[in-house]
Amino acid sequence: MPHTAALIPARYASTRLPSKLVQDLGGKSVIQRTYLSTVASGVFNEVWVVTDHLEIKKQIEEVGGTVFVSKEVHESGSDRIAEALSAVNADIIVNVQGDEPFQDRKSLIDLVEVFKDPRVDVASLKSRISAVEAENPNVVKVVVDLWGDALYFSRSLIPYNREKLKDVAYWKHVGIYAYRREVLQAFTNLPKSNLESIEMLEQLRLLENGYRIRMVDTLHQTVSIDTAEDLEKARRIL
Repeated sequence: MPHTAALIPARYASTRLPSKLVQDLGGKSVIQRTYLSTVASGVFNEVWVVTDHLEIKKQIEEVGGTVFVSKEVHESGSDRIAEALSAVNADIIVNVQGDEPFQDRKSLIDLVEVFKDPRVDVASLKSRISAVEAENPNVVKVVVDLWGDALYFSRSLIPYNREKLKDVAYWKHVGIYAYRREVLQAFTNLPKSNLESIEMLEQLRLLENGYRIRMVDTLHQTVSIDTAEDLEKARRIL
């Protein structure tokens, strides 16, 4: 297998839950839990946290972690981890969300495995959801072709069940990405695309520029910490 690195973008500022990544989660911070969970998966040759803040750097170093401090202001996690490629030499780069402290080993293994197919540029995860959940615009949906590659992502209901057929499958996009190194570098240098601007989904920039995103099924239900309620839920799970 190619040399693989997990890069965890960790921006200090957050809107709904201020400084959420340094909040306590069972004696360790959220970002420490995410880092340790990613390392414990055993999937990666190396794991880095990529941050804009010295407090996060300090916390990761306290648990023996490796940190890259970004020098530029970035709009997205993808842009942040792309800057860190100056220090990371891996062939496959996995963008692990810093606010998801419970990583799933099987999902990460499956994600990396698809790069055995040389046609794959990017890989990501999807999980099946109900028709009711698919109506929620805050849940990003994806539809795929016969090979499992993404055709489109949308906040709208896709596919639209015009004939009211039974057992129509709806898939939620789980926002963890794996890139070939050269694709990540190219992606972050591309201008914001038209569909990306309309839906506010950066993965559409990849599709509009002809990149292949292989979608991998997962049963793992991620826990993303965006609010105080999410943090309490994570504490109960822990």
